[in-house]
Amino acid sequence: MIPGLANIVRIPDLRRKFLFTMAMLALFRLGSHIPVPGVDVARLQTLFSQQGNVFGFIDLFVGGALSRFALFALGVFPYITASIIFSLLEVVFPRLKEIHREEGEAGRRKIGQYTLYLSVFLAVIQAVGQTVLIRNLGAIADPRPLIQAEIVATLVAGTMVLTWMGEIMTEYGIGNGVSLIIFAGIVARLPNELAQTIGLVHVGEASVFRALADVFVILVSIVAVVVVTQAARKIPIQYAKRIVGRRMVGGQTTHLPIRIASAGVIPIIFAISVMQFPSTIAQFSRVEWLQRIGNFLTLSGTVGSLLYFALIIVFTYFYTAVSFDPEDVSNNIKKYGGFIPGIRPGKPTTDYLTRILERLTLVGALFLGLIAVGPIFLAKFTGQLTLYLTGTSLLIVVGVALETMKQIEAYVLMRHYEGFMK
Repeated sequence: MIPGLANIVRIPDLRRKFLFTMAMLALFRLGSHIPVPGVDVARLQTLFSQQGNVFGFIDLFVGGALSRFALFALGVFPYITASIIFSLLEVVFPRLKEIHREEGEAGRRKIGQYTLYLSVFLAVIQAVGQTVLIRNLGAIADPRPLIQAEIVATLVAGTMVLTWMGEIMTEYGIGNGVSLIIFAGIVARLPNELAQTIGLVHVGEASVFRALADVFVILVSIVAVVVVTQAARKIPIQYAKRIVGRRMVGGQTTHLPIRIASAGVIPIIFAISVMQFPSTIAQFSRVEWLQRIGNFLTLSGTVGSLLYFALIIVFTYFYTAVSFDPEDVSNNIKKYGGFIPGIRPGKPTTDYLTRILERLTLVGALFLGLIAVGPIFLAKFTGQLTLYLTGTSLLIVVGVALETMKQIEAYVLMRHYEGFMK
């Protein structure tokens, strides 16, 4: 990692990309502190002081912008949700898959345009829902329809500006822009959390041993995330020799990597959204039986934690099945004259890939479940963890950091090849 950071300073093109990315992230943090007009931010603190609601979970990924009801309060979640929906729709509607695959760059731009339209629609729905919520909480001083429409328009505009910033960061900066925005939102709260931890130790409410134990748990979790997210099963593929024109091509041996945690953090986001919905509704409802169900399904409870773990496994299998099609991969291998040694092309290759994928997905699903649920059970025996970089946030931070460093290394390698050719 140190040589990669040194290359950022040494290479002019990479340095310009890095400075552009930092400037965009600085604008993101600035917009996360500018409140939306017409909202009493002080009254919203009661909502976010309640632990275990879905709004606190979203606020974690937007760097506290939602609790301040800032311009970027919605973050890039509407765009992420729209992207996931279109990924699922490609399975249901083959025409979308054909557009994405056959039309090349034009097809990708068309799908991206549809995704942005859906993002605006989802952002409007989410902005209206949050505006109605803070109005019921009495956080809008002047609840006239025109004022509420202004709040909705401001939130939607902030989301689309943030989405645009993510796209130009991907094009002109380093790494994936949308992922870096979520990364910055999580990391931005680290200094405050660290200061709170030191303050608790200083006043004697937390021991030094407990604070060091928290840091040790985080370091061990980081190592485990790096090992599992980078691990992959390499399936050897042999391509037969064939004559094309007057040349003989093929004959090389390569491999097909299948990652253990190929679904990434998406199953956790799906599962926690499903789990937090009943408890969040219960917090704003006066129905007694609904409140009992919400309290019963909280993540801090044993039943809620086990159900959360089960949902992560289910969504991991679901998203892996959507993103990786063994039959499609098998047909592509056969199409280009390849085969897996010892496995016949066609259906035997499909069955072989399916069997390997199921086993790897089980390991990845169990790992995601342990990373997400582990801190909850650990907090029951050791007390509440004072540092919040665990579970989902840890997966995102480590994953984005690894992908960004890979892109830096690829850029440096490409530049060295150009220098060699010159």
